[in-house]
Amino acid sequence: MSSFPNSSSSSNARPHDWLMDVSSPLEVILGNATLKVVDCSRLVVGSVVRLKQDAGSDLQVRVGGIAFATGEVVVADDGLAIRIGRVLPPAPEGVA
Repeated sequence: MSSFPNSSSSSNARPHDWLMDVSSPLEVILGNATLKVVDCSRLVVGSVVRLKQDAGSDLQVRVGGIAFATGEVVVADDGLAIRIGRVLPPAPEGVA
């Protein structure tokens, strides 16, 4: 009997197959900006904050806080979704 969750006694099972069922947060980053505290204190409903990204730029997709892909917003079934345009190469070890 294995101590790994959802493990299989089949010889086809890989030691880390159970990791495939682990959930991780996915974030889609529209853009970013840097504001002084005084500027933040002046924000009200209807304020416009200019982002560093250009209109039409690809959005960054992060999985578990790590940049994973880029893509664009699309409408899917009356909701928003992201279409992956590029999967990023893994970051070098030690770089987050």
